Amino acid sequence: MRGRLAVVKQWCSGRRVRWALLVVAVGAVLAAGASVASVAWIRGGADGHIFTEANVPEAPVALVLGAKVEADGTPSPYLAARLAIAQRLFDAGKVRAILVSGDNMHADYNEPEAMRHWLVERGVPTGKVVLDYAGFDTYDSCARAKRIFGVDRLTVVTQSFHLPRAVSLCRHLGIEANGVGDDTVRQYTRQWRISSTREYGACVKAVVDVVSGRDPVHLGRHESGVEEALRSV
Repeated sequence: MRGRLAVVKQWCSGRRVRWALLVVAVGAVLAAGASVASVAWIRGGADGHIFTEANVPEAPVALVLGAKVEADGTPSPYLAARLAIAQRLFDAGKVRAILVSGDNMHADYNEPEAMRHWLVERGVPTGKVVLDYAGFDTYDSCARAKRIFGVDRLTVVTQSFHLPRAVSLCRHLGIEANGVGDDTVRQYTRQWRISSTREYGACVKAVVDVVSGRDPVHLGRHESGVEEALRSV
């Protein structure tokens, strides 16, 4: 009798394992399908709106998305490369103001201030740089550009692997957006590969954000910084 019970328990245990493996496999297939569909949706939204610095159409504003700032307050190579593109677009007359949007969640970490300092140090007038302290992710930066700063048309600047998502989000949120991407930091091979891979999951989140219509983490009243920058000489 005990032998039969042991056989039954072993069979049941094996069956539970098989069911668990099946559930995991189905979940993996569904997740992969969602990722592929999301990437296709994001790329479709950005199709025809990604340019080089030389051929990007003029826009009133460049939106520079935040990235890591080092402990000494200087932009990381990824962020510095984005800022360099925005500076060149400004110098070439392709944009007339630069909106820098990044993380200032904590008092001792301030991406927008570091971004403004970098640009001003290289000749961009202080009055032409507008700070968004609540760009906690790409969706928030795009949504706040529209809803808080009143931007209807812009050129978004980031790395090329991130650019389709950034452009597509801005456009789905009601901004006439084009984009210019950086490839110079591709030399950091490992970080580039990791960041590029993360885009698959980030695209799923982007679709969920747009479909849900969620508010940015921080909203608030209208800020006139972009209008003032565009009016200034």
